[in-house]
Amino acid sequence: MVTPVGPPSPEGMIPSLSGATTWINSQPIPPDQLRGKVVLIDFWTYTCINWRRTAPFLRAWVDRYGKSGLLLIGVHSPEFAFERDLDNVRQEVKDIRVDYPVAVDSDFSIWKAFGNEYWPALYVFDAHGRLRHQVFGEEGYEEAERVIRKLLEEAGRDPGSAPTTVDARGFELPADWKDLRSAENYVGQRRTLNFASPGGIVAGEKHRYDVPSGLKLNRWGLSGTWTVSADRATTSAPGGKIAYRFHARDLNLVMAPETRGKAIKFRVLLDGKPPGAAHGIDVDADGNGTLGDQRMYQLIRQPGAIGDRLFEIEFLEPGASAFSFTFG
Repeated sequence: MVTPVGPPSPEGMIPSLSGATTWINSQPIPPDQLRGKVVLIDFWTYTCINWRRTAPFLRAWVDRYGKSGLLLIGVHSPEFAFERDLDNVRQEVKDIRVDYPVAVDSDFSIWKAFGNEYWPALYVFDAHGRLRHQVFGEEGYEEAERVIRKLLEEAGRDPGSAPTTVDARGFELPADWKDLRSAENYVGQRRTLNFASPGGIVAGEKHRYDVPSGLKLNRWGLSGTWTVSADRATTSAPGGKIAYRFHARDLNLVMAPETRGKAIKFRVLLDGKPPGAAHGIDVDADGNGTLGDQRMYQLIRQPGAIGDRLFEIEFLEPGASAFSFTFG
């Protein structure tokens, strides 16, 4: 039996979604439209690689069970300031193929109503509004689908026979967990780890940095003139570089031009050479790419054996901001 997780919300209903600043793909959904449905509430933010790797499963469940009484609502609660920009969110909803209702939670009102602490976070409610399952982070797809099917059966709906299969590609490909030895790291002064440039970070002002030779695994540094603030590092002159020693199949970097819409060229090297077949979807084999949108960029995807590698990115103009590295 799938038992409730903790006490239900008041009157057995799902916590309020009324704090949404707006909705995408739907008019506001009132509580009475949730009754009788198996409801998934999925907290996400569009630069989160962990959420991106859950997206194909969410889409597949909507396609498979939507006609059987399943309702998925995405709650977009932003991590970075530019993710509060509604134009950015609308564009990413389109690009990522988020076709289900999205409650835009830029003030974190829904996040607080749920007592949520994670991206991604999935809450599964039965047809009576009771919380019956929750998943924080990636994985757990098979168990979550078993719960969904069970709750649909409890509600008198037919979920069909075989479980869902997905074909994940691009950003959505599952991480190569067996070779993953680098964890998410932030570039801003407030939350970064393992910064190796001599003298450390000089926050809040233009400063000239250098990358030390022989970076050790999971250490990183800046080269050139940068302004480092709480949540980002921004190039203050052409030629600003970031170097990072990592061990993973994929390397992603959340980036944004300081002036929205400005195109900034950049160049990526892997162990001092163009990445070739190891280039990500946002660069070519020669390592060339363009920073234009405020989003996550896939810069490296290695096709062969994984080892410790030195990643470098050089921005050819000022005004490029880097926020966080993620790996897969």
